[in-house]
Amino acid sequence: MKLQVGQPAPNFTLPSHLDKIVTLSDLRGKNVALAFFPRAWTPVCSGQIPSYEADKHKFALLDTLTLGISIDHVPSLKAWADSLGGISYPLLSDFWPHGKIAQQYGVLRSEGYTERALFVIDKDGNICYIDVHDIDEQPSNEELRRVLRRIDPGAAEREAMQTVPAKIDLPHGGVVVYCTPWCPDCRRAKVWMKSHNVPYTEVDIFSTPGAEEQVRRWNSGKLVTPTFDVDGVIMPDFVEEAAMPVLEKYKQ
Repeated sequence: MKLQVGQPAPNFTLPSHLDKIVTLSDLRGKNVALAFFPRAWTPVCSGQIPSYEADKHKFALLDTLTLGISIDHVPSLKAWADSLGGISYPLLSDFWPHGKIAQQYGVLRSEGYTERALFVIDKDGNICYIDVHDIDEQPSNEELRRVLRRIDPGAAEREAMQTVPAKIDLPHGGVVVYCTPWCPDCRRAKVWMKSHNVPYTEVDIFSTPGAEEQVRRWNSGKLVTPTFDVDGVIMPDFVEEAAMPVLEKYKQ
């Protein structure tokens, strides 16, 4: 089954990691960003799903609810959400019948898990946007918000009225680490730098205006964490053997 923009979104009722049952048709009157993700506990999903939590207030300004959905069972989603620091929007389990909803949306892969796919559903329950994304890349939240502004001009106007543009100069000089709070490689990098007495400035890419965009510019559109700015030398990711000679000279 291949869905098209303009069609009604197939309705569903699924359990969530919040111990609540979610029925899509009950959400009429709100825009819905429905994010199919392949599997819990995997690296790209572990960046994508918390990014919606970090930007929850931005989606709320656009009158939009976020739903995550995968073929994982509820206990796994609960444990994973806890490991990410807590996810307050529903992560839905399409575990049984296995992948039934993913199949209805045309995004169940032959391997038994879903594509990394985004569906934007408008307030009347119709599909306004479909993005079957590269499964190895995290979709851009800003691109998703651009879509929402386009399909719901009224919400975009309210967002503009309530949002005060903030200009923040990103830090420069020494070791600057662009991170997210839930990134395991970020944690590992910070432990390493502390153990080697390397001073650094940490930038949370989702809470610091302009940081996410800067990291994407440095990494050809990809959201790679951690990304280091070491006196203007950009190092994506953290590989200890490569980092050591660059960072060691900053030891105190």
